Amino acid sequence: MSSTTTTTPYVVEDCRGVLQFYSDGSIVRSDRPTLNVPVHDDGSVIWKDVTFDPIHGIQLRLYKPSSAITNTKLPIIYYIHGGGFCLVYRTWPICQSYCLSLASELQAIIVSIDYRLAPENRLPDAIEDGFTAVKWLQAQALSDNPDTWLTDVADFDRVFIVGDSAGANIAHHLAVGLGPGSPDLAPVRVRGYVFFGVYLGGITRVRSELEGRKDSFWNLEISDRMWRLTIPVGETRDHPLVNPFGPASPSLETVALDPILAVSGNCDILKDRIEDYARRLKEWGKKIEYVEFEGVDHGFHYVNPDCEASKKLMEDIKRFITENSIN
Repeated sequence: MSSTTTTTPYVVEDCRGVLQFYSDGSIVRSDRPTLNVPVHDDGSVIWKDVTFDPIHGIQLRLYKPSSAITNTKLPIIYYIHGGGFCLVYRTWPICQSYCLSLASELQAIIVSIDYRLAPENRLPDAIEDGFTAVKWLQAQALSDNPDTWLTDVADFDRVFIVGDSAGANIAHHLAVGLGPGSPDLAPVRVRGYVFFGVYLGGITRVRSELEGRKDSFWNLEISDRMWRLTIPVGETRDHPLVNPFGPASPSLETVALDPILAVSGNCDILKDRIEDYARRLKEWGKKIEYVEFEGVDHGFHYVNPDCEASKKLMEDIKRFITENSIN
């Protein structure tokens, strides 16, 4: 006589109740955003959604000032959201609100992209989607039948890529892969990159990770959980896509890069990694600026967009764009 024991699947990883990974490999996602910030959509910025990758059904959201005049060319800002590679979509309030602000404050076109999320799609899928998204812009620039909603006001010669946390990790790999001036994207020209709290990792802990507040919105426990769900199966936090200075990572010393503005809050557990990233690249002769804001944590710019640090950050972005728009 034989018996069969059935074990009920149980939650192995829970990401803020929005993503639950079960013992049998199944995944349950909720549409509920982790942060509900107010969205001030007063009509001064108009927007629409576009599919940039029909194979995987991935979309982006385009924003532009409603006052934009045809034939008046505006810079293009690619915004790549964060979420530990596991959470967040371009439609969530934190993305929508911040992209509306960027379009209004910078008087620019904002291209807010989605990408495939882990653990259903582990790295490098999200990074590959980043490349697909910028190739979509090139296709618009070269098309005989482009989307004039975009092309009538877009300056394809002034493109800046802004990455937020995991999105900044994607932006880093775009910077390395596209090279200075992004020649393979012509006539699109990327002129610089802005990294907000770039999501990097490593097996060896850094001081800001060890001393970070456990009750922080982005703490070490959450960060480690996201990496477990994101890194290719069998790999570690020293994987080259996670740790650009890991033992198996190609050296960046001889790699030419466009200008970078790297931003961190001094309360962010990622602070020491970001500061080390900027220091190493600067020592190797790259044009990189590191800006650290006192008293703020990871994601401060969308959690509290009206604080002094957020306002100063917007001014720094404006300055960075102006300085790097000169031929």
